[in-house]
Amino acid sequence: MCQHQPVCPTADSADREAARPVVSRPEQGWSLLCNGVVLFEDTGELLPDGQIIGPHRALRGDRVTAAA
Repeated sequence: MCQHQPVCPTADSADREAARPVVSRPEQGWSLLCNGVVLFEDTGELLPDGQIIGPHRALRGDRVTAAA
């Protein structure tokens, strides 16, 4: 699907989110990447084969609290 040089990562590679967006709908909270992945603003993903990847946003250090 990707026509870029160098070619973007495939949908099944670990760095699939690095592919270029071909459609972006920020008002709806999603982008379609050139490898067929739908990337949601909460960092969840929908892969071309229908597999769902849950949100995996990293926690910011200043928002983490430890239990005493």
